[in-house]
Amino acid sequence: MPIGITRGLNSWRFQDHYVERVMDNAAYSSAHPDDTLVLAGPARAEGADAAGAAPGANTLLAIGMLQSIQISQQKSTQPVMAIGSGRSFFVSGKAQGRGSIQRLFVNGRNLLRVLYHNARTNNLPVNLLDDKPVVSDANEQFYINLDSELYLVPFGLASLFRSKAHDNIGGFYAELTMIGSYSIGFQAGMNMVAESVDFMFDRLKPYTANDVAGPGVPVDTLDAVLGFKNPLAGELKDNKISAAAEPSAPTP
Repeated sequence: MPIGITRGLNSWRFQDHYVERVMDNAAYSSAHPDDTLVLAGPARAEGADAAGAAPGANTLLAIGMLQSIQISQQKSTQPVMAIGSGRSFFVSGKAQGRGSIQRLFVNGRNLLRVLYHNARTNNLPVNLLDDKPVVSDANEQFYINLDSELYLVPFGLASLFRSKAHDNIGGFYAELTMIGSYSIGFQAGMNMVAESVDFMFDRLKPYTANDVAGPGVPVDTLDAVLGFKNPLAGELKDNKISAAAEPSAPTP
């Protein structure tokens, strides 16, 4: 019996079916950390330009040497009951976002500097601030002093996800990001020193960049090797990766 898809109770065959979608192509259609890019830019996504083609544009800067990144959202939700009913309902507030980044400490722009690429793109004279983050020159590569007025300026963080087949899986832009804490730690015997920041942001906005990932091998060619013959046109249009050319399920 060919591999099918369980889309509901009527087609549930746990020995013969995958659930929701065919996963024979999962190795090259799923996201991996090495196919994920994190970029620093202006506070709002509308001001960001991945290619930097427009004159005076706020370009996005790819952040390297990242060891970990965590992004989370939470929304305050309160259950409410009313006299005369045994059922509860919910009222909800605005979503709040938090995150953290850990990065290798190397010779070059440190974490507090690279996140504020937007400030340097706009030639903010950080060396003239009342509480400076640098020793003397705004072009220095090492920024510190979280009490500086520089860190009252928000920035943005973009994350883009691709598959091994170079297809876009998704992306988001953390808008109006503000750093809440910075830490650096080291001890004898360690093989590296790492910096980390914790931050808050206003919202996660869906985001894609119109750049080119390279030619690669078309995902349709990879799917053909697996023998995918009957792609589901509707789902393929909405989500090329998640509905990648699934064969028809046998009639239960």
